[in-house]
Amino acid sequence: MSINQLILRNLKKNIKNYYLYVFALIFSVALYFAFVTLQYDPSMDETKGSIKGAAAIKAASVLLVSIVAIFLLYANKLFVKRRSKEIGLFQLIGMTRNKIFRLLSVENFILYFGSLLFGIFIGFSSSKLIMMILLKIMGIETSTTLQFSTEALIQTLIVFAVIYLFIMLMNYVFIKRQTILSLFRVISSAEARVKKVSLFEIIFGAMGIIFILSGYYISSKLFDGDFSNLKELFLAMIFILGSVIIGTYLFYKGSVTFITNIIRKKKGGYLNINEVLSLSSIMFRMKSNAFLLTIITTVSALAIGLLSLSYISYYSAEKGAKDNVPAHFSLTTTADAEQFKEALKARKIDYRETRIDVIQVDVNVEQILNTKLELNFDSNTMTLPVVSDKAVQGLNLKKDETLFTGYSDALNKMMSLKASGKIEWIGQKETIPQKYIGLEKKFIIPYNFTNGGLPTAIVDDTIFQRLKNDLNPVIQQESSLFIGIDLEDESKVEEANEIFQSLSLSENAPNFSQLQLSINQKQNMGLMMFIVGFLGLTFLITSGCILYFKQMDESEDEKPNYTILRKLGFTRGDLLRGIQTKQFFNFGIPLIVGLSHSYFAVQSGWFFFGSELWTPMLIVMVIYTGLYSIFGMLSVLYYKKVIKEAL
Repeated sequence: MSINQLILRNLKKNIKNYYLYVFALIFSVALYFAFVTLQYDPSMDETKGSIKGAAAIKAASVLLVSIVAIFLLYANKLFVKRRSKEIGLFQLIGMTRNKIFRLLSVENFILYFGSLLFGIFIGFSSSKLIMMILLKIMGIETSTTLQFSTEALIQTLIVFAVIYLFIMLMNYVFIKRQTILSLFRVISSAEARVKKVSLFEIIFGAMGIIFILSGYYISSKLFDGDFSNLKELFLAMIFILGSVIIGTYLFYKGSVTFITNIIRKKKGGYLNINEVLSLSSIMFRMKSNAFLLTIITTVSALAIGLLSLSYISYYSAEKGAKDNVPAHFSLTTTADAEQFKEALKARKIDYRETRIDVIQVDVNVEQILNTKLELNFDSNTMTLPVVSDKAVQGLNLKKDETLFTGYSDALNKMMSLKASGKIEWIGQKETIPQKYIGLEKKFIIPYNFTNGGLPTAIVDDTIFQRLKNDLNPVIQQESSLFIGIDLEDESKVEEANEIFQSLSLSENAPNFSQLQLSINQKQNMGLMMFIVGFLGLTFLITSGCILYFKQMDESEDEKPNYTILRKLGFTRGDLLRGIQTKQFFNFGIPLIVGLSHSYFAVQSGWFFFGSELWTPMLIVMVIYTGLYSIFGMLSVLYYKKVIKEAL
């Protein structure tokens, strides 16, 4: 048999084991090529100006190829180990190491570059669809065509050729270092098997759970005012990150073994076939993969968390725009307002107008401020926008009452206010004591008046006039007038927005369109969500494939056990039920831990990104769980085939 025939026979024999690897490689190449193509697509000109779309895509492509490179190198390592006996047999029949390396290299070349070319074709075919998805998410209306980018092709070929060279180097080093005897033992030595649970494993297991729970607890208290300065906040974040990662490693290293051993002891050692195939295997297998599982869990949590936060911001764009600009259109000068109203009248668009005088006044809030946070400024004295109760429909305050409204969620979380108390308005000539009667959610003036999200104070008109006559000129804004324009027919908001954007309004005046603010937010966070989503999808597929490959190895290693169990009278169904439970743990534990990490990470600071938490976060988690579960199902199907072949 010639070496060419041997290569073809080996390739045909092993292709059934490589199919998921080939799929992941094709998918990764396609996604990378499509990403690189986006950088050179003329449609990206629509996004370069405001959010640097091409630069963000370029940065994402670097992260993408890093994920793919690590996956390919690790997958190649697993496959070479699986073929260690085959390599040993080649040496036994007289083949030199160099000839074996050449044989594997040619096999890998055909498989790798065949997948590469097919992936480039898929990436080219789907590049227009990906661009359309991106533009749809960002709300940009522009034409896009299917274009082949030579620059993207060259860049993709160079990147994946370099990865291929690293794979070949890894194979060469592996073959050169191994003796014939070690090649026949490499599989059995790859997985550590321990016969009993040691004291150190019990200690590590308990420490892992304690570390994770302590990280969760600190994250839940991060912005509750328990930390008095920014240095403490920073140290708390470092502690959370370190404790959760170390705890995750210890969890896989000892906690899983510790917990399953407790379950086994409670049963007095009498385990049914389901428990033998699941608990016993997990006890000793998961600890040997602790480092790998820690990386998969941590990066999964990061991907889910970032995608949840970006989707929270995207999902909350419209509500955030309504909070920041409470009218359809906000203007601050009479001239600009008259120009806009004339344009609306010319197009026969009916509207209603709201005018509110806004002044800036210092107020002592020491008695109502509920925080321990030490800031670089006097947090007991705030400069707040103040309006008269006459400007707010349906509100009539007493002379000694002050109502706050429109406090941002982020600031309210860090510097919360009590339900009631005493405050003092500080003017140039006099100080006016007032009774603080509470905080409402409603926003009544645009964010440009609120000094970074501070609440708006509403006072009796008599007090408002006293404060207005005693203003501190240093803290006043250039404009003290809010002119809100609301359309009678909301279906004409888009038309009115086009008019608003086309007018030559004052450049320095803070004029805002509610719709345009929402569009800008969706464009920025849409790009972020698109990039994180595709990176997360790539990592999900690569990590799912790695776990699947590990299960392939375990199934082949445990095949003699299945043969014995079948001879003892256990049916395929009996074994399969145990395998299903085992895969539930093998894939479910990293998933559940990753989801838990991401939940506590998101809940600790989601309010900085938007106003909605549960809906966007649950959507992301459900989609991720559904896609991740596919690999668990595939591993069960593979085990089913192994069980069938066991007897």
